Amino acid sequence: MAKRFILISVLILTGVTGFFQVSYGQYSRQDTLRGSITPERAWWDLVYYDLSMEVSPEDRTIEGVNRIYYQTLEAGNLMQIDLQEPMKITEIRQDGKSLEFTRDGNAWFVTFSRPQKDLDFVEVYYSGAPQVSPNPPWSGGITWKEDAQGKPFIASSCQGAGASLWWPCKDHMYDEPDSMRMAVKVPEGLMDVSSGRLENVTEHADGSNTWHWVVMNPINNYGVSINIADYAHFSETFDGENGPLTCNYYVLPENLEAAKEQFRQVPMMLEAFEFWFGPYPFYEDGYKLIEAPYLGMEHQSAVTYGNGYQNGYRGRDVSQSGWGEKFDFIIIHESGHEWFANNITYKDIADMWVHEGFTAYSENLYVDYHFGKDAAREYVVGTRRNIRNDRPVIGDYEVNSSGSGDMYSKGANLLHMIRMMIGDDEKWRQILRGLNREFYHETVTTAQIEEYITQESGLALKPVFDQYLRDYRIPVLEYYFREGDLFYRFTNCLNTFEMDLPAEAGGESVRLHPTARWSKYEGSVTSGELTLPKDYYISQFNILGKENKE
Repeated sequence: MAKRFILISVLILTGVTGFFQVSYGQYSRQDTLRGSITPERAWWDLVYYDLSMEVSPEDRTIEGVNRIYYQTLEAGNLMQIDLQEPMKITEIRQDGKSLEFTRDGNAWFVTFSRPQKDLDFVEVYYSGAPQVSPNPPWSGGITWKEDAQGKPFIASSCQGAGASLWWPCKDHMYDEPDSMRMAVKVPEGLMDVSSGRLENVTEHADGSNTWHWVVMNPINNYGVSINIADYAHFSETFDGENGPLTCNYYVLPENLEAAKEQFRQVPMMLEAFEFWFGPYPFYEDGYKLIEAPYLGMEHQSAVTYGNGYQNGYRGRDVSQSGWGEKFDFIIIHESGHEWFANNITYKDIADMWVHEGFTAYSENLYVDYHFGKDAAREYVVGTRRNIRNDRPVIGDYEVNSSGSGDMYSKGANLLHMIRMMIGDDEKWRQILRGLNREFYHETVTTAQIEEYITQESGLALKPVFDQYLRDYRIPVLEYYFREGDLFYRFTNCLNTFEMDLPAEAGGESVRLHPTARWSKYEGSVTSGELTLPKDYYISQFNILGKENKE
């Protein structure tokens, strides 16, 4: 903390207030092919995936076919399909005939032999040993483990790295299929659990089974998953805003009793989040919580769980406030993504904060709903200790580049601060619910989210969003008293940064509007310490009293 104050002091003394340009690094052609809406993607719109595969734990391979249905938006005869090494596309067919295709790294380009219909489809056959995740879920791939009985325990996780790690698809977040089917064949004694509802199970002569899942809603690529094990299953029904919601749980048999106890938090989560965000977005597909061989991930209607059936984040309170010990972090956080990630989805990964900032904030709202507003304040302010302020929260566009990991706690504290600026909790709740209604099952940009909150709040929030999302510094309120007058300004910030700021000076409540220029408070105050509410993620520095605190 002391080093941070030294840095702030240097910034104040040098008068730094301009924009800090941060370089994320160099990008390759593969980054552009993956991260942009290429001409070979733009002419067609996804409608439906019919994905079939066989998973072989023995040699860690996957083989299958994806039938991709699409709407033709304009004439085009070259289509980009994504599949990452070491997986390979073995054949692409249309009308029962093989088509020619070429490969450019992880992008495959198929040439059509006829004009495309308004609604058309292509069959993509593929196989290989997909990348093994070295550190799931933070690094993408398939996790191949065994349970206590030595049976296969397998799961996918691919946020950021992309679903094309293990199946061929249009691997860009801007375009989602309206619905999809999955058929996953697994060896005898195993079950696959994926997104959507279980349609049926096909039994084969060799003892293997194919599990058929139907997703009735739009779904982003990384929200598609396989989870394979000898699962035990139990269920319940939640009486939600849109009626009965089926909740199904799949866990390793040895953890069944622990799961029945720990998963009692699911109805508590649903109650809190439906209050704040509106109805669960996928009633048709139900809600599932599935034990996985890694910490957890927000796969749509098939949330994965690996937190050891304990509260906190692996037993630790990420806020160090005590309130993080009151709930299971993975159940609450990963389920919060059903609203922010799966319902409202970023178009470009540069805007990943829309997923992670709002969902980190959902932890705070869960605490608020069940333990009170003061507890929630302590929790969200406590998470600031996790913020590094190393680079902007928003990444570079069109190159598959996410921003700083600060998108979690910094995003949550930004939203908490905006709530305090609005000063009307019911209005704020309606804004959150309105977001999920306005952008229901849509992909969005940060600009759309900012515009909606700004319009509905009635506040001039652009300088705030720019400072906390597009710059990495935390503003410092520099001030001093002189002969009963208070002078103040923001430093360590963009030149354009300004905001209304409640404070207390000399025991009196004052309302300030700092900018990057010195201002004089229009009123009389006695000399003393200026106190800012902890709800505002602002540092302060008394240049005469040498006081500096956040």
